[in-house]
Amino acid sequence: MTVHFIGAGPGDPELLTLKAQRLIGSCPVCLYAGSLVPAEVVAGAPEGARVIDTAPLALDEIIAEIEAAHARGQDVARVHSGDPSLYGAIAEQIRRLRALGIAYDIIPGVPAYCAAAAGIGQELTVPEVAQTVILTRTAMKSTGMPEGEDLATLGASGATLAIHLSVRNLLEIERKLAPLYGPDCPVVVAYRVGWPDEMYIRGTLADIRGRVRAQKLTRTALVFVGRVFGESQFPDSALYDPEIPHVLRPRARG
Repeated sequence: MTVHFIGAGPGDPELLTLKAQRLIGSCPVCLYAGSLVPAEVVAGAPEGARVIDTAPLALDEIIAEIEAAHARGQDVARVHSGDPSLYGAIAEQIRRLRALGIAYDIIPGVPAYCAAAAGIGQELTVPEVAQTVILTRTAMKSTGMPEGEDLATLGASGATLAIHLSVRNLLEIERKLAPLYGPDCPVVVAYRVGWPDEMYIRGTLADIRGRVRAQKLTRTALVFVGRVFGESQFPDSALYDPEIPHVLRPRARG
């Protein structure tokens, strides 16, 4: 018996990997985070499968379902949004499974920040503008941020920031980042990426809070901050420069 932690991607069922789709379609037990994973993603569960939305459950209740499946010798598809390695809350589940001697594996999924970049038609690493992307969040009612991972510290790098779980904390984002990036720095808020009602709101650090408030968005959004979202004048990558040879494109002999 194995618990498969499955990354379901940001919401679009067509962004499931083939492996994720196969496992969801074969496991007799499917536990999915219904607040972030559409029911359509797990619609391929086998007929008669035990399919449970874990959004209203506490950790002990989720583990109890897994223990019961283990006792029956039934594999479990534990479906999370995006990629489980990012804010997936799988670490505490894995810790419990290890203590119980229950086998598990992890199936990666499409992260929300990748799907959002695709949705706005944007490369996040543009030559001489941005070559670093920092994935982070801010602390509100959730667990606190470790020392040295506050926005002011991370923003000092000037890197593109992909700020998760923080759409209700835009005032703090503005306060911490405007002195570092400038109040005119472009911001993109990606709401419910991959869902039928997905939305992308563009603005700056100075005005994004008002734009988001006008749309009444309070959850399920990713906040991008960085000059890359407003820059169109940049050099071509050296990757395809005929004057810069590499092993697959040696310099022509003259």
